[in-house]
Amino acid sequence: MLKNFVNEFKKFAMRGNVIDMAVGIIIGAAFGKIVDSLVKDVIMPPIGLLLGKVDFSNLYLVLKSGATEAPYNSLAAAQAAGAVTLNYGLFINAVISFVIVAFAVFILIKGINNLQAKIDKKEAQDAAKAAPKTKTCPYCCSEIPEAAVKCPNCTSDLKK
Repeated sequence: MLKNFVNEFKKFAMRGNVIDMAVGIIIGAAFGKIVDSLVKDVIMPPIGLLLGKVDFSNLYLVLKSGATEAPYNSLAAAQAAGAVTLNYGLFINAVISFVIVAFAVFILIKGINNLQAKIDKKEAQDAAKAAPKTKTCPYCCSEIPEAAVKCPNCTSDLKK
C-alpha cells in the first residue's frame, strides 16, 4: 500500500508540468525580492524626496500607544514600545510593488503573444505554400491541378 502510494507520488512529482510549476515558483520568489528592492531602494527614495523627504515605509498612524506614550520617531520605535499602528506607508510600498509586478507580467505576456502571432502567421504561410494549387475546370466544374492542360474528369482540353 505504502509502496504504491510512493510510486504514484513519484509519477506525479516527475511530470513536466509539476517541475515547471516548481521552477516558476522559485523564479517568482526571486523576482519578488528584486521588485521589493527596486521599490524600496530605487523608486521610493526619489518619490519621497520629491514629496518633501517622506519615507513611505515610515508612514504610520498610532491607534494605541505602547509602554511609552506617543509620539514615536519611527515605526520601529513605535513597534518596539508595543504600540498598535496602522502602517499605511508599507501598504503604499506594497501597492507600488504590485503595480510593477503586474506591469512586468503584462510586458512578458504581450511579448509572448506577439511571438506566438508571428509563429502562427509563419505556419499559415507555410501551409498555404504547401497546399496544392488547383483550378476549376470550366466544363465540368471539378477541381484539378493548376498545371493541368487536360481535365482528368471530362477530358476537355484546357487553355493555359
